[in-house]
Amino acid sequence: MFSNGQLIFGLLFFIAFAVIIGYQYRKDLRLHKKHYKGTVWVLIAFIGFIAMIAAVKFIFM
Repeated sequence: MFSNGQLIFGLLFFIAFAVIIGYQYRKDLRLHKKHYKGTVWVLIAFIGFIAMIAAVKFIFM
């Protein structure tokens, strides 16, 4: 399916990407805490809405 070279490249790319994203997140953490207060509630509401849709689907199926 994939050659050894492709698998190694994919693994190294993923590791490098994760490290860079983590570094950038840590660098902007103070700014995010200042400007994006309360966004966790939006995430909880979104997950709750999706769960409600799934529950209704399984109840009426």
